[in-house]
Amino acid sequence: MGTLMTLSPELGYCLLIGLGACLLAIALVVKKLVHDTGDFIVAGRRVGFGFGVGSIIAVWTWSMAVMMSSAQAFSFGTSGLLWFVVPNGLAVMLMIPFAVLLRRRMPEGYTIVEFIRKRFDNPLVASLMLVVMIAMIICEILINLFGIVLVMDVVFGLPATAVLVVALIVVTVYSYFGGIWTSAITGALCTLGTTVPAALVVLYVLGKAGGAEAVFSKVGDADPQNLEPFAPAAAVSFGITLALGLLASTMADQTFWQKAWSMKPKTMARTFLWAGLWFYPIPLTLGLLGLVGISMGVSADDLGANGAGAIGPYVVTHMGLPVIIIVLYVMIILQACYSTVDGAFSALSSLVATDIVRRRWPSMSDRNLLKITKASIVAGGIIGGVVVLASSDYITTVNTIYFFKASLIVPLGAAIFWRRMNAWAFILGVLVSAAVGFYVRETVNELAGTATLIGLSILIVVTVSLMTKTNYDFSRLDKGGDRLAAGESEDLIGSSASEAQS
Repeated sequence: MGTLMTLSPELGYCLLIGLGACLLAIALVVKKLVHDTGDFIVAGRRVGFGFGVGSIIAVWTWSMAVMMSSAQAFSFGTSGLLWFVVPNGLAVMLMIPFAVLLRRRMPEGYTIVEFIRKRFDNPLVASLMLVVMIAMIICEILINLFGIVLVMDVVFGLPATAVLVVALIVVTVYSYFGGIWTSAITGALCTLGTTVPAALVVLYVLGKAGGAEAVFSKVGDADPQNLEPFAPAAAVSFGITLALGLLASTMADQTFWQKAWSMKPKTMARTFLWAGLWFYPIPLTLGLLGLVGISMGVSADDLGANGAGAIGPYVVTHMGLPVIIIVLYVMIILQACYSTVDGAFSALSSLVATDIVRRRWPSMSDRNLLKITKASIVAGGIIGGVVVLASSDYITTVNTIYFFKASLIVPLGAAIFWRRMNAWAFILGVLVSAAVGFYVRETVNELAGTATLIGLSILIVVTVSLMTKTNYDFSRLDKGGDRLAAGESEDLIGSSASEAQS
């Protein structure tokens, strides 16, 4: 299995802080683009194709893409890699019809919660959606903090608490400046810093392992099912649930809706298309590390408490690779996690500004609104860090979060496309399907739980909606759009949005 390459803890801290310092330098320059809260959370709706594609890939290339792809390949062979990679890119591209339609109907929107509030005019539905969206953003933060803690533990032996504190301070500081502009620009740069190094690392690993042919031969010798791309085990264990959860992660995630409302309308559809396509090489490439792990004879006991999620870091530190290759791999993980946490912070700030502070204190000055909006970034980081310390199994945490996300697919999709959809159909479609589906998941299996969740969600949404005479007029979404800033700033944001649309 090779000899462990021990790297100094000091090098680990240097990488954590050094990457953050570089991103902070960029953020301080980007800061000049932010003049009010509208700029901070939707960038004046001026994000173009290039930064749009890069920023979407960056927030989608989180610890899952760079570590869980390896984990599922290690656990299920090529079928695990297939079930993980294919739905990931599709989830981004399937965002197109939802984003295009809702942006057309609500051109000056800020958040998906704002849409739900206007769509149903029901405080209970809006409150439910707000709680769910904030919870999902906290989950994104914790998943990526979990990834940082894991890789820094395996490679450098750094304690979890110290890594969390350093990483949170680093990301929070540079995220604090610039908002969505910082997220878009640093995210695009992180995308470049992830794709090319990933190819170099994996090519070097394959070479060290004797070449791709030797790796696949050993993988097949370990278990012939490892080379069956359509083996059912992966689909039943995680594939179908993950695929549905991934769709919900784009369609029902404020991180992506914030991107949609900040982009230039003419380029939005192809931005999501190209982001989905260009994303594929990242998890596909890094997923091969899981197959290399099988060929090396790595066992679950070797990975310890971190589980299969640690297979990528384990492989690169047990093959006698040059230090620079190991450092490149760590930088890939850090960039992926930093950019996603940054995007989650930005999405959280948009929810706080639009759906909490402005709703509660409509006459608050834009200066104070911006201060509170930025403060929410700090609060979100602290909450995410506390939850990470309370979690123990990376893969279980990810799969559970994605299961609950799937409960939003049918209700939210119906709210966007179907006039008959009503408030109680949304509430019951989310809560009942999630509760019953989770019970079946825990008592039967993952596939049965997912089938129950989706089937029950469809049944509830259709039945409850048809029981009423609701026939919503979507043109109402574009009437008297919400403004973030009071007084003169309100006019500024409104005019900026109108100019962007034209």
